[in-house]
Amino acid sequence: MRKKKENITGPSLKVIPLGGLEQIGMNITAFEYEDSIIVVDCGLAFPADDMLGIDLVIPDVTYLKENIDRVKGFVITHGHEDHIGALPYILKEVNVPVYATRLTMGLIEHKLEEHDLMKGTKRKVVKFGQTVNLGQFRVEFIKTNHSIVDAAALAIYSPAGTVVHTGDFKVDFTPVYGDAIDLQRFAEIGRKGVLALMCDSTNAERPGFTPSEKTVGRTFDNLFEEHKDSRIFVATFASNVDRVQQIINSAYKRGRKVAVEGRSMVSVIETAIELGCITIPENTLVDLDTLKNVPAEKQVIITTGSQGESMAALSRMAFNMHKKISIGAGDTVIFSSSPIPGNEKSITRIINELQRKGADVIFQDVHVSGHACQEEIKLIYTLVQPKYAIPVHGEYKHLKAQAKIAAMLGIPKENIFILSTGDVIELNEECARVTDHVTTGGILVDGLGVGDVGNVVLRDRHLLSEEGIMIVVMGLDSETGQLISGPEIVSRGFVYVREADELIEEARLIVDEAVQACLDRGITDWGKLKSTTKDVLTDFVWKKTKRRPMILPIIMEV
Repeated sequence: MRKKKENITGPSLKVIPLGGLEQIGMNITAFEYEDSIIVVDCGLAFPADDMLGIDLVIPDVTYLKENIDRVKGFVITHGHEDHIGALPYILKEVNVPVYATRLTMGLIEHKLEEHDLMKGTKRKVVKFGQTVNLGQFRVEFIKTNHSIVDAAALAIYSPAGTVVHTGDFKVDFTPVYGDAIDLQRFAEIGRKGVLALMCDSTNAERPGFTPSEKTVGRTFDNLFEEHKDSRIFVATFASNVDRVQQIINSAYKRGRKVAVEGRSMVSVIETAIELGCITIPENTLVDLDTLKNVPAEKQVIITTGSQGESMAALSRMAFNMHKKISIGAGDTVIFSSSPIPGNEKSITRIINELQRKGADVIFQDVHVSGHACQEEIKLIYTLVQPKYAIPVHGEYKHLKAQAKIAAMLGIPKENIFILSTGDVIELNEECARVTDHVTTGGILVDGLGVGDVGNVVLRDRHLLSEEGIMIVVMGLDSETGQLISGPEIVSRGFVYVREADELIEEARLIVDEAVQACLDRGITDWGKLKSTTKDVLTDFVWKKTKRRPMILPIIMEV
């Protein structure tokens, strides 16, 4: 922990990012004023390549648990996994009310049902323009645009001043669903005085404006016309309801039937239909079984798997692992998303397999971002006119790029803060500075286990994946302490035993000799026998193979 610095004088607001900075994902930020804490978003992160077997990563909320009596609620900006995915896990330890807009709450409730948390969780759906009072805070929801419906920015009012948190946003004057971003409200709040702006940094390196989502609709129209004689698959993010709407619109114009495949996709679309966030013409949406009776050139299948996920529907279709559908010659596959950094290899693998099967694959110019580029970021800063700038949502290079924009717009460099996760920044009208650092980190979720896989287990998994394992089994007489069976050596992921009989036999003799030497000297302590076995076998295997497999001695008392 960093050395605590001197607090600033006078009443101040504390902003504490518990996740989401210097990374994409796991967004969660605490705001604290005296006896009140509110938490904006509660997202997860997907595991890095070196997190073998891990399903997802959730934030460490030790700080919230230690101050549970002051936490007033979670306030959620929108329904993406990196903003709501950790809620079912965190609410079990920090059980406070959740506030969100309509579709966002619908997606949250679906998660709570899966975790049997509906009865025990207080929830309130908030409309745009409404405010909620949470202790010393008042929070207003402001309409924005993003790649999911019902995204909100937040105006967080406290006695120390107002903070505007944009959430993930873009400026879209022609959205597919609902109204355009409420720039007027941003300007009104800006005229009253804003202490700090916490703005989305994802596209801060990109010049210009992010194109409207409707431009993708025109692209789909053209692609459907060009490929009117083939079955069409479209892979996109499950949560991009507007994208699904436009695919359905293009399909309907050409008399095609649409099926949705992929568990997360089906769940989101069902919720969106229930809440009226998507409009589907009659007899257009069908299930996969009904689709079998429709000519191939009249089929459209919207699926998950645009990021190359091995168990997603698109991957299973491509590799003939799907129960009902396989993709082959004559099919057209459209990737309607941009690769998340780190997923390029997985996506290329799927594309190669699809093309090998004869499918026509389209993966360019069929996507627009849901995040603001530089000119939109400048627009928000100009409307809000904040005293302090705190870039959020992005890796360090994204935060740095936004800091340059803020400086370009006249915000003094000393008023621009690039924070790290866990930093505590205190601010009021007089000054702002980082005064402390709290415990943060990622908690690994593996199956039903939350936090039971740590660095030691991950290290073992790496060793097993890279070098394999050798198990040494031996039996000792319970009365005499003498070796009466073994040692026998079993290996997995180390060498192919049938072709390495000599190596394994030589290793067995060396272990036998070392263990007998210990027993002859009267050493019968199991710990000593195991450590001796590990040492001699490690040295032998390294000299012979230049490998270091995990060695696991097992002693049985007979």
